[in-house]
Amino acid sequence: MTNSLVTPLTKRYGESIDTYFSGSPLNRVSFLRERYSFLSDALTNPTTRFLPLQSLEPSIFPDTGLLNTLVYDDVKEAIGNPFEKLEPETVAEWDSSKDPILIFLGIDESKNGGVTYENYSGQAYFALDVTVPADPTTPYATTLADIQNKIEASGAPFTPVRTHYVLNYSDAAIYAQARSYMDWNRRNPFCAGCGARTMPVNGGAKRVCPPTDRGVPKGPCPSRGVVTNISFPRSDPTIIVAVVNAAGDRLLLGRNKRFPAGFYSCLAGFCEPGESIEEAVRREVWEESGVKLGKVAIYASQPWPYPASLMIGAIAEALPDGEAIHLEHDPELGDAQWFPFTIVRDALTVAERKVNVLDIPGEPTEAPIKVPPSKAIAHNLMRAVVFENAHLPKI
Repeated sequence: MTNSLVTPLTKRYGESIDTYFSGSPLNRVSFLRERYSFLSDALTNPTTRFLPLQSLEPSIFPDTGLLNTLVYDDVKEAIGNPFEKLEPETVAEWDSSKDPILIFLGIDESKNGGVTYENYSGQAYFALDVTVPADPTTPYATTLADIQNKIEASGAPFTPVRTHYVLNYSDAAIYAQARSYMDWNRRNPFCAGCGARTMPVNGGAKRVCPPTDRGVPKGPCPSRGVVTNISFPRSDPTIIVAVVNAAGDRLLLGRNKRFPAGFYSCLAGFCEPGESIEEAVRREVWEESGVKLGKVAIYASQPWPYPASLMIGAIAEALPDGEAIHLEHDPELGDAQWFPFTIVRDALTVAERKVNVLDIPGEPTEAPIKVPPSKAIAHNLMRAVVFENAHLPKI
């Protein structure tokens, strides 16, 4: 999606772009996450919506593609009110055997009648992990099973969004935030400093290593009393790039060895410590394809909640004497080719007719190759080049 407001910056760099999984309608009001009185009011407000996640997948109504959400009465038996007391008291009384993971996502300020706190008001959103624990003796296991059964009976099954792009842009952005935070909380139940169990605070946006668990003192921990990066969620910067040849009429695309023959996409890879985005683009493209790049321009970005990547989309030019492809450096790709713009246009057009499907299996039949669907940033980058001439100077 694009923002068509004309400004000096848009005249120079083009329209701003909201990619899939971005453009959330929620104000995260992150500075209120420590205000437990606010979180308590938000939790129990009758307009507040709870996004249930089962093994990180959301409940979706298949006919409309909308997220299924719950109200407090649906979930209060499982969660109670973990924000009734101030954070220091909650930490001091913590019991690791209780409470499923609950994440405060933010407020939709366009909705009236929601929670009001100082100058901020709107409909609050939380994410709740309703995955039934493997241990049936967990205090809330039965309650979560009941919630799951009611959700399934409502006709909104838990759906894998990674392969079914059925959510609209707003719901997809809410889900991306929920999944990223939930996945991080699920992956970090133990402290990296001392190995003891950690607990979520700040509405699930931070984890701390409390000094006691169920009233029993724990040993010393280097994470207590200081700000550490082991306490907060991580985002992994990842580059993805549409590479144009020097003549400006071909696009470099690669096929990962995990993909079937005929499916091609933009080259991508993780940024490493101590390098700029532009350096990461040049390094990854050379390592994977042998192609050497000159100018690199950042085009758009996309949060990718699998588990917590920030895809940084770029458009780059190959050096005239650096276009030779060889795959001997990094064996990740099974193939890489320079495709004429005409072939890429045909493939994009076919993919856009299958807007909600990640069409990978099977040989391509409607175009010479298959490419990612329109809600993937790789598709956006290809389209920007072969349809919109984003690689050419603005006139």
